[in-house]
Amino acid sequence: MFVFAAMYSVQPLLPFFTEHFQISVSYASLSMSVTTVSVIIGLIVLGFLSDRHGRLLFIRLSVILTIIPFLFMPLTDSFYFIIFLRFIQGFAIAGVPAAALAYISEEVNHQSMGLATALYISCNALGGTIGRLMMGYITEQFSWETAFFSLALFGFIIFIIVWLTLPKSRNFSKSNRTIHNDLYGFWLHLKNPNLIILFGLGIILQLSFTGMWSFIPYYLTEPPFLLSLKTISFIFLAYGLGIIGSPIANSLAGKVGINVIQTFGVLLLVSGILLTLSTSLFIIIVGLCIACLGFFTAHALTSATVSQTASHQKGSASSLYLVSYYVGVASGSTLLSPIWPLFKWQGIVFITVFLPIVYIIFLHYTLRKKGRN
Repeated sequence: MFVFAAMYSVQPLLPFFTEHFQISVSYASLSMSVTTVSVIIGLIVLGFLSDRHGRLLFIRLSVILTIIPFLFMPLTDSFYFIIFLRFIQGFAIAGVPAAALAYISEEVNHQSMGLATALYISCNALGGTIGRLMMGYITEQFSWETAFFSLALFGFIIFIIVWLTLPKSRNFSKSNRTIHNDLYGFWLHLKNPNLIILFGLGIILQLSFTGMWSFIPYYLTEPPFLLSLKTISFIFLAYGLGIIGSPIANSLAGKVGINVIQTFGVLLLVSGILLTLSTSLFIIIVGLCIACLGFFTAHALTSATVSQTASHQKGSASSLYLVSYYVGVASGSTLLSPIWPLFKWQGIVFITVFLPIVYIIFLHYTLRKKGRN
C-alpha cells in the first residue's frame, strides 16, 4: 500500500508543479514517468536478486529507501533535483512488487494464498488512492512540503510494522539458475507471439488509464470547473472500484470466460473515459468510476492470462508483464503530454479511447484467426 502511494503521489500535483516551478506540462509529467522508468529497471534487477538472496531483505529495504527521498524533496527549489530523487525512489519502490508475490506464494498457506494475493493487489489500488488523496488535500490545506513529510511519516510507521511483524522466510529456496539462464528465459517469452500480444495489451491499458488520471487534474482546474487541488484529490476515491474490480473479474471469468470479461473490461474503460467529456462534474465522476472498474477488470485478467500462457518460468513472464504495465504508465504520463497544449482534454480522450478499441479488435482478430488455423 505504501510504495504504491509513494509512486502515484505526485499525480494530482502536476498542475501545481507546472505553476509553482514555472515549467511545462511535459517537464512536470517527468515526475511520474522518470519514477516509472526506474521502477522497470528495479523490477528486473531486484527480481533477479530476490531469487538469490531472499524476499524479506528487499521488502524491508524497499520501504525504508522509498521514504528517504520524501525527506529531501521539500528542501529543494530545483525541480530537476526532485526528478533525480524520484528516479532513485522508483528503483527503491520496485523492491516490493519484485518480491512480495513470490513471498506470498512461498510463505502463506496454500488455502489462503488466493485471498492473500487478492488483498495484495487490492492494496495496490488502495495505496494509489491514499497517495493521491493525501498529497492533494494536504498540499491545498498546508503546503506541498508538508504533504511530502506526511507521506514520509506514514511510510515510517509502515516500515516499523513490517520490521516487527513480517515473518522471516521459511520456505525460500535460493535460485540455482544463472543470470544467463534467466535472460534466456526472458528471450523465449519475447519470442512467444501470444505473450507479446498480452504485453502489448498491458501497455495500451495502462497508457490510457494513466493518461486519463495524469491530465484530468489539468482539465478540472480550468473553466467551467475551476476546482481546487483539495477538491480534485477526492476524485481519486474512484479507485475504490478498482479495489473490488480484481476479485469480481476473477469470479465472473470462471463462469463466462476470460476473453469475454476482459473485452467487457476494456469497453467499460473506454466508456468511462468518454463520459468525462461531459460538462457535468457528476457525470465525469461516474465516468472515472466506470473507467477504474473497467481497467482493473481487464488488467487482472490480462495478468492471469500471462501466467496461463507462459509454458515455462512463469515468474519471469509475469515480471515482463509488469514491465510492460509500467511502460504504459510512463507513456501515459509523458508521451501524451504534447497533446495537451494542442488539443486539451478532447485530444487526450481521443487517444485514450482510440488505442484500446483498436487493440482489442486486433486481439480478437488474432484469436479468431488462430482458431481457424
